[in-house]
Amino acid sequence: MDYVMRAVRAEEWPLARQLRLEALKDPAAPVAFLESYEDAVAQPDVFWQDRTEAAAESDDVRQFVAESPEGEWVGTVTVLVERPADDVRFGEAPAMDQGHLVGVFVRPEVRGAGVTDALFREAVDWAWSLPAPRLERVRLYVHENNPRAAAFYRRFGFVPSGQRIPAPGGRGEWELEYEIQRGTAGAAGTAQI
Repeated sequence: MDYVMRAVRAEEWPLARQLRLEALKDPAAPVAFLESYEDAVAQPDVFWQDRTEAAAESDDVRQFVAESPEGEWVGTVTVLVERPADDVRFGEAPAMDQGHLVGVFVRPEVRGAGVTDALFREAVDWAWSLPAPRLERVRLYVHENNPRAAAFYRRFGFVPSGQRIPAPGGRGEWELEYEIQRGTAGAAGTAQI
């Protein structure tokens, strides 16, 4: 695989915006993302600039991208650092410092080529590398009607935590929490930490 996994850079906000908008057009978007294409496309440039800068330079959030040899972005995942004292972004307040993976998207034409595995290794390794706070757990949520994503998460080494929350929209659907603990090896080859 000739793709490079790396953190975004602040000045790359137009590319970050373009990939997010493409993700929001994906057929799985209604159950995979908490944002609509219409809302995202209406955001001003300063929104995307601020968002990308934070994801490039903060110790509380980091966005990773998969870049083709031609420089095309083909996938992304973002890690949010959550602390018990923080405002809850999604789900329940954490009992410990943890990472939370969000915004997972890989273009259909490269799915199954190892890009998602490599992005997840990069994201989880970054979470484990933080000296403070030392993260002991990384979590994510998956909609109960997104079995393709759930299968990948399990294959990578995430396991259901048993927690679930109502999915946005009030349709009686659920978001299921998956987690990976520090020291466990993902089936996709994540090194034991």
